Amino acid sequence: MSENSGGIMGVKIKIMPTSPSVNLKTIEETAKKLVEHEKGRNREYIIEPIAFGLKAVIAFFEWPEEAPLERLEKRFMAIKDVSSIDIIDMRKIA
Repeated sequence: MSENSGGIMGVKIKIMPTSPSVNLKTIEETAKKLVEHEKGRNREYIIEPIAFGLKAVIAFFEWPEEAPLERLEKRFMAIKDVSSIDIIDMRKIA
């Protein structure tokens, strides 16, 4: 990030698969590539149990404050086997 850019946001997004049989590692790897492509910085990805065998990918990454997050949200929704995404936390970290 350049010195004259705005602040850095910490963003946490829950990515829900279409079914319990979906390969979550594939979703995680695709999400990581999208974050980097859109000029974000990956921090942590965890697999979180939801209910009845269903698990979600929780993506935590740094995002430039001045960059619109909507474009990345649309790209996450376009990942194969993703049923929904939900921003669960977003705050300024730098």
